Amino acid sequence: MRNLLSFLLVLAAGVNAQRTIQWTFVQNGTSGVIPVELITISPTLMLMYDRADGNPLLLPNGEQAWAALWNLETNTPTPLSSITDTFCAGGAFISNGTLVSVAGQPLENPNQPPADGRMGIRLFGPCTSATGEGCTVFEDPAHIHLAVTRWYPTGLRIPDGSLMILGGSNTNTFYNTGPTAEDSIEFFPSRPGEEGTVRPSQFLLDAEPVNMFPRSFVLPSGNVFVVANNITMIYNITTGTETRLPDLPNGVRVANPFDGTGQLLPLSPPLYEPTVLFCGGSAADDSRPVTNLTTLDPATDQCSRITLTPAGVAKGWEVERMPEARILMESVMLPTGDVLLINGAKTGYSGYPSVSGSNASQSNAANPAFRGMLYRTSFPAGQRLTQDGLPSSNIARMYHSSASLTAKGNIMVAGSNPVPAVVLNATFPTEFRVQYLNPDFITNNAPRPVIQSAPTQILFNRNASLKVTIPRSLLLGETKVALMDLGYVTHAQHSNSRLVFLEHTVLGNTLQITAPPNNNIYPPGPAWLFLVADGIYSEGVQVMVGDGGNPPRADQGVKIPVTSL
Repeated sequence: MRNLLSFLLVLAAGVNAQRTIQWTFVQNGTSGVIPVELITISPTLMLMYDRADGNPLLLPNGEQAWAALWNLETNTPTPLSSITDTFCAGGAFISNGTLVSVAGQPLENPNQPPADGRMGIRLFGPCTSATGEGCTVFEDPAHIHLAVTRWYPTGLRIPDGSLMILGGSNTNTFYNTGPTAEDSIEFFPSRPGEEGTVRPSQFLLDAEPVNMFPRSFVLPSGNVFVVANNITMIYNITTGTETRLPDLPNGVRVANPFDGTGQLLPLSPPLYEPTVLFCGGSAADDSRPVTNLTTLDPATDQCSRITLTPAGVAKGWEVERMPEARILMESVMLPTGDVLLINGAKTGYSGYPSVSGSNASQSNAANPAFRGMLYRTSFPAGQRLTQDGLPSSNIARMYHSSASLTAKGNIMVAGSNPVPAVVLNATFPTEFRVQYLNPDFITNNAPRPVIQSAPTQILFNRNASLKVTIPRSLLLGETKVALMDLGYVTHAQHSNSRLVFLEHTVLGNTLQITAPPNNNIYPPGPAWLFLVADGIYSEGVQVMVGDGGNPPRADQGVKIPVTSL
């Protein structure tokens, strides 16, 4: 009996302990464009937006491509045509499944495409082709465009399924100030009575000069949490009210050009309490002239998190330290709820060569970071950050690099281009090589949970049944069902990245799930379902959450009590 009890205790300890995943890098294929923006489109396709200057990938008419579809099966790109310049745009999926890309680079050459992108609105899909054949970007600049010129804005899908567009600049700049800054908010489609207008934002004005690509998240209350520079706020979409919250600790700044990365950590029933995490960036004084900044100025090693409830705000920010300082770092939410931190540099800043020392290297940053980190969300403070199991790359991924979870469950890592055009003879050259960071269960083709069949649409607060297979070796572990938006990846932010853990039961090969209660918990639109068993996750299955109609949508589901601000 004693031996049996000892065996059971050891077995239970093994089940409850989190295993260390051994990751491996694989380099496969070249992108043909620099994926300044990287978005998971389908089980087989990734959309990449860039600029055209010098790209080897050509359109059928012989012009250089500035957008492409990457095929995960063949590791090859297919060029896409775009009327307006997509460089450094923002975007999101909206409630009908269309990917909307907004804003972009100013007009450079009126005699050659692409045209001025600053007021551009590009509509992609939904595209059902497995190979991307026939998929196109729709644009009508004369009739469908932004109200003002923007570059480096954030696009955020909000609870009515439409797009909220925050901030940006109207020209190429390092510090965003004065007439350069577009300190305003607008919506696509426009809200009733606001056609052709914008909402001025005192918060974005106060966040100058480090306020491009403001980090933004929809909360379970329906409000929006925003960080720019080192200041934060809650934004009420209905009233336009801006309510300031505590600044980021220790003067750390996380918006462009001091890019840190942020995530809304997983939302779990029944209260769906929101906690936000910000890692990396810079604590440099933003009043220093650009010429007094250098490529060797240290980035910060700070991660800080706060729970956005009255009790959480009263408690304040919780600070942790990464093994290395980072700027320009990507954060990739995993189906387990952990966050992969990857790419970036240990010193310097974002942007084109402009700070001291940048001309020698053709980069505002230096000392590339080759090894990722894992932020283990559920671990206690002081134990969350680790590099165990993560390999080093041999490719510098700094400004204009990207990383995204794919439907296959691995991480596509691509890009890096610290100058406006393609430059191959530089300390940190333009990078077209594509890598995948694979967990060991993908590398070794080990048994994984499988979602055999699933509905293509789930309605709020409704149940749905899926057919699944869970390997016997994983049956003793905890199961989770992750409903995810994989984000619109650009400039160290994964805009719209979101994970909601679903209530569920497993009986044999049947998985019963309950969709999120309403459109505040998950704004209506496309999503991915992953089944996690004992820390091993399935490939993703694409679903539409909500009724799939055009925005703006009326509230869907049922109201529930939440503690979220």
